[in-house]
Amino acid sequence: MLSCKEVTRLLSESQDRELTLFEGLQLRMHLAMCKGCANFDRQMKFLRKASRQYAASVSRADRNDRSD
Repeated sequence: MLSCKEVTRLLSESQDRELTLFEGLQLRMHLAMCKGCANFDRQMKFLRKASRQYAASVSRADRNDRSD
């Protein structure tokens, strides 16, 4: 089984690349059993979503400013 340190590394890497089937299975198994890592995963997903929404809103505001 993966350690918590390995899980955080894989969660970070999953932002930049697709995990292998084996990595994904190991990750899901660990997240099902470890509340700390599951919380970290939720926080990472929240931050990713918030960052994308912010970037989209800034982009829209930029376009609106240019069209005025």
